Order: sequence, then C-alpha cells, then structure tokens
Amino acid sequence: MFTGIVEELGAVVARDGTRLRIRSVVAGTGAAVGESIAVNGTCLTVVAADGDTLSFDLSEETIARTALARLSPGDPVNLERPATLVTRLGGHLVQGHVDGVAEVIAVRPEAGGGARLAVRLANDLLGFVVTKGSVALDGVSLTVAAVRGDEVEVALIPHTLAATTLGGVGVGDPLNVEVDVVAKYVVRHMEHAVGPGALGHDDGETGHPRERRGRTAWTSA
Repeated sequence: MFTGIVEELGAVVARDGTRLRIRSVVAGTGAAVGESIAVNGTCLTVVAADGDTLSFDLSEETIARTALARLSPGDPVNLERPATLVTRLGGHLVQGHVDGVAEVIAVRPEAGGGARLAVRLANDLLGFVVTKGSVALDGVSLTVAAVRGDEVEVALIPHTLAATTLGGVGVGDPLNVEVDVVAKYVVRHMEHAVGPGALGHDDGETGHPRERRGRTAWTSA
C-alpha cells in the first residue's frame, strides 16, 4: 500500500525485454530483494539490488495495463516506498494496482507557477472518478478538479511539477491511472445491494468494469 506522495525522481538505467533497471538513491536505500517499490504508480517487486540500481521484472499483465513498457534509458520515474502502519497518509490510499492508461490532452500553465492537467480517461473508469475525489496519475496522489465527459482535470502546484514526472508531460503522453479504491468498493457494494444487473453490470464477477457489447461488464484485473 502506498500514499501517492512521491519520494524521489529516479531514472531508468536500462530496459531489457521484461527486465527494468532503475537508479534510485532515496527510495532504493536499503531495499532488499522481494520488497515492493511503486514505479510511476505501479507496485513492482525488487528482483535484484546493486548499489543504487534496482531491477524489476514486468509481467505480461503489467506490460498490457501500464505505460512502463514505453520507458527508455534516461527517462525519469516517480518512486515511492510502501507505507507502514505509522506512516502519515499525506495523499490517499494507493494500491499500486494500475487500472489503465490515460492520455494527456492539455497542460495549461496557471499564474503562480502551477498548471492544470487534463487527461482523457477510459469510459470504464469514469464511474469511479468524482470532482474533489482522489486519483493517482503515474503514482501521484491528486485531487480531481473537474470532470467533463471523458476529460478529467487536476490542478498541479509548483512543487508537484518540480518533484514528479508530471512537470515534464505533454499532450499525447500516457499516464498510469489508479482510481480511488474506496470508490471501487462502493460501486461493488451497490451492485450487490440493488441486485444483479441493476446498475448495468454482470453479477458474479469481480474486478474492473469494462465496456463490452454495448454495456458494462465486470472482468478480473
């Protein structure tokens, strides 16, 4: 479990097939094989540690659901170590289980050095996003400023722009998205409370909703 508060901007050293190597001075300190690190919001397991360089293996599911396979040597990445039972929850509950990839459609500078970032979100995830709710983009805990159709907008303060990869994104860039886990449980509870199919979902399946044959169905993540 993570909080969406990025500890460090690491850098990709190499990507060899499904093996990803990242240089990390802060988040990787004392990291042992088998421990977890959130890389751009994706919970990955350390498979090798050599000084300040950590290695991770990407599963087929991770490659299919996230934007990690698009990383190249030199690319910056947001890193966060797992929360502990005494960690301050400065962001929100983030599992590191990416739900999908959003596309940046606008970056609008604001007075004071901040910016408004707008992304296009898949229809199956929009039901979990509300204005003033929480969403994680590339592992950064953010408050939703507005939802307009399939466009989700967040406000970025200067610190966020400087301390995370979001300061360097542009139109067309992909961002890993994790919607609020609490929203997922609420929707699933409502499915059971009002009866099978009452909200347009299939009953008896778990996971994330997905558009299929003109209606929403549930599929395993």
